[in-house]
Amino acid sequence: MHNTRIATFQQSARIFFQMLFWIPVTGFSLLLIYNTLPYFSFSKDFDFIEERSLLFSNSMYRTCFYIHIAAGAICIATALIQFSRYILKKTKAIHRVSGKLYVAVVLFLGAPTGLYMSFFAKGSFWERVLFMFMAGWWFVTTLYGLNTIHKRNVLAHKVWMIRSYAMAMTAVTFRIYHIIFYLLDWGHLENYELSLWISVLGNMLIAEWVIYRQSRNYLRSFSL
Repeated sequence: MHNTRIATFQQSARIFFQMLFWIPVTGFSLLLIYNTLPYFSFSKDFDFIEERSLLFSNSMYRTCFYIHIAAGAICIATALIQFSRYILKKTKAIHRVSGKLYVAVVLFLGAPTGLYMSFFAKGSFWERVLFMFMAGWWFVTTLYGLNTIHKRNVLAHKVWMIRSYAMAMTAVTFRIYHIIFYLLDWGHLENYELSLWISVLGNMLIAEWVIYRQSRNYLRSFSL
């Protein structure tokens, strides 16, 4: 009876912390997608576009921008489906279709346009290098995720897709940090640079922590 109560408590605590993580992640992800939609009015009355009016006069940059934000919205939406245990257990077909869509969008649209736009990113040389790294790492992690599932290595597939998702989510976490530092009255450029670095490095560290925890739980299940 005592062991049963402990197991029930541990399961309840795990569900609670999962909800504590996924509810804000889902909420902010949906908010980002919602805020992306007005850009497809193709109006120029947005701060981001006005700041880069010279770049937007270039058809290549303009096209890459709209492809990139559409790709980002699709990736964030499909990634939420990918990490749903309920969908994975009950309707694997949805998991496969959304996974294929996510991979195709990252490899052929999101990462390539992100790499192109990184050469014109705001900030110093190092911020542009960081954007290049993000695009490259997003591409590589997604490609490894694809290759490992083709080899039926489900565990490795999950590890690489967690890393890929961490890169996709920088679009969300960047805005969260940006709002926080704005409320703390940081300067615009300093806010932008700090939010960017914390978002990328923080997401990567969180991804590795999640991978470590899940790997430890997986190994522990064999020792019981």
